[in-house]
Amino acid sequence: MTIERVIKKFQDNNPQADTTLIQLAYDFAEKAHSGQVRRSGEPYIQHPLHTAYVLAEMKSDLPTVVAGILHDVPEDTSVTIDDIKKNFGEEISTLIKGITKLGKIKYRGVERYRENLRKMFIAMADDLRIIYIKFADRLHNLRTLDALPQPKQERVAKETLEIYAPIAGLLGVWRLKWQMEDICFKYLYPDDFKKLEYKYEVEKQAERNQFFQKTKKELEQELDRQHISKYQIEYRFKHLYSIWLKMQQKDRKFDEIYDVFALRVLVPDVSDCYKVLGIIHTIWKPKINRFKDYIAMPKPNGYRSLHTTVFGPEGKAVEFQIRTPEMNEESMYGIAAHWHYKHSRGQKNYSDEEDQPQWVKEILEIKKNYKDAHKFVQEIKSANIFQKRIFIFSPKGDVIELPEQSTPIDFAYAIHTDIGNKTTGVVINDKIGTLDQELHNGDLVEIITDKSRSGPSSNWLKFVKTKHAKEMIRKNAQNPIFDRIKGYFSRE
Repeated sequence: MTIERVIKKFQDNNPQADTTLIQLAYDFAEKAHSGQVRRSGEPYIQHPLHTAYVLAEMKSDLPTVVAGILHDVPEDTSVTIDDIKKNFGEEISTLIKGITKLGKIKYRGVERYRENLRKMFIAMADDLRIIYIKFADRLHNLRTLDALPQPKQERVAKETLEIYAPIAGLLGVWRLKWQMEDICFKYLYPDDFKKLEYKYEVEKQAERNQFFQKTKKELEQELDRQHISKYQIEYRFKHLYSIWLKMQQKDRKFDEIYDVFALRVLVPDVSDCYKVLGIIHTIWKPKINRFKDYIAMPKPNGYRSLHTTVFGPEGKAVEFQIRTPEMNEESMYGIAAHWHYKHSRGQKNYSDEEDQPQWVKEILEIKKNYKDAHKFVQEIKSANIFQKRIFIFSPKGDVIELPEQSTPIDFAYAIHTDIGNKTTGVVINDKIGTLDQELHNGDLVEIITDKSRSGPSSNWLKFVKTKHAKEMIRKNAQNPIFDRIKGYFSRE
């Protein structure tokens, strides 16, 4: 890797940018790391260069790429954070300080694990760019694991699967998540990896390519006939670790995993996405319950796309993903790409707090109240931050984001504490529901309230999911015995 390649990749995404600072950072880091070599025998400077290149691929901003080049300088050389601040300014030194604070995250006992998770969450909540630098740093370390002894290879791989990969998924950095997981899979389960790799990349490759070309040709003909002139059709393979996990969890053989690959259609704008969806459904019959509109209702990490599975050529099930080029970049690099596009249009700063995902805001709130590592991690887990999210609609068209398995009471408190406290009933999709009923993505929920109700029932604590609802119920709950007596007299 050379500094010229890093600069070229950054300029590809930022044609008007002044890259002088990147060159200066390289000169500074090369001098600081002079004489240092990695276990592989290559000059140490190669590691920060590779880290910076990954960050440039992710469309990171200038301070992040510069921090990627400098990230190991304070830890591995005599140069201090103050030296970096003096030469490169407050913003870059703060990013590097955040990386240094994370320390070496190692799974060595439950207490250490909790403390490291706490550090990771706080670094993310303070400035997400810190964790992106850590991802890029970890990915290059994984790519050079061959130089380490086997016990350390396994330890690093386990740490990555336990800590880094799940957080990459939360941030929507799917490209890095998949790469990290597949490398870890190779070192932790080498026999399974080799078998699956052979079946995936040798046995089925010709058959897969032939099927893709046939499907692509049919779709192209119809797109051209419908005057959709600007489009790109490509196909992506599910990564090996994901296939292996599905085989383990669902006890299936490789040939029984039908969504091993998907066709991706890129079109200029959102209206074209829906046009292409209609065209696909006129060519092939859609599979029931396999359509997802993540454009109208994006995932919590910002992911946007249309997904549909159809019975394609020869009656084989095939998944299509339809999105714009911008959505595609965001699907690979998450919020980093999202902020790049916003910044390029003159909108919002890279780290504006109001533009953070909801779960990051929740971490910030928990951080204020819990300094102890054990309590912090317990609170993070109890808050259901890392569950999948669903989107629930109110009759007025408001959209409320909640964790999966949330109930109407969670929804009521998400709207307003007073509504939660006064809730007496619920209508779900025009049918009377129960207050402990599990809500599903896209449900239309109308909360029925009684102004005379004095407060919530403590029995609700048995089924609510969200931290906010639990806190409000504990704060305002009536005694359940009192509730029953009141209910008895109200029936009279």
